[in-house]
Amino acid sequence: MKVRPIMAWVKKLALFAAAAYLLIHFVVQRVDVYGSSMAPALESGDVLLVEKLTPRLGRLKRFDVIVFSYRYRKNQYYTKRIIALPGETIQIVDGNILIDGQILLEDFGTEPIEKGKRASEPVTLGENEYFVLGDNRNHSSDSRDWDIGNLKREEILGRVFFRIWPLFKAGMMKE
Repeated sequence: MKVRPIMAWVKKLALFAAAAYLLIHFVVQRVDVYGSSMAPALESGDVLLVEKLTPRLGRLKRFDVIVFSYRYRKNQYYTKRIIALPGETIQIVDGNILIDGQILLEDFGTEPIEKGKRASEPVTLGENEYFVLGDNRNHSSDSRDWDIGNLKREEILGRVFFRIWPLFKAGMMKE
């Protein structure tokens, strides 16, 4: 029995395992959607791929769909859309989203917002903070709620970039 071919195979296997570990822990993660807070863009049962580099590099944009960990329950993740960016002031008045006093023109929300909750008063975001909303605005726990509030960049797991399930909807996420 020759040792060299076995050692070469073991090295390749170890390299593959290390690459897979790095990819899964630092670059891409699979996430399942539960609930209807992001409907119609995302539905319960959708399976997504989340890339983890964008938040780490500070390159998140308005309307990016992100995944973050709920700070009060381990292994519970939320999927929401970024609405306000660091340094901006957001307020919800009469169902309208105001960013720095100007109405935000967007069509992700499925209906007018009934309750602004904590955003009924102006909320100014810190240096690395984001304000997120579900697209199904009246049926979403999001930054309007005190327990979620402003998200710090380090709390964000990643940006959704691809839906892998259901197959008939598979593809890149669009803004």
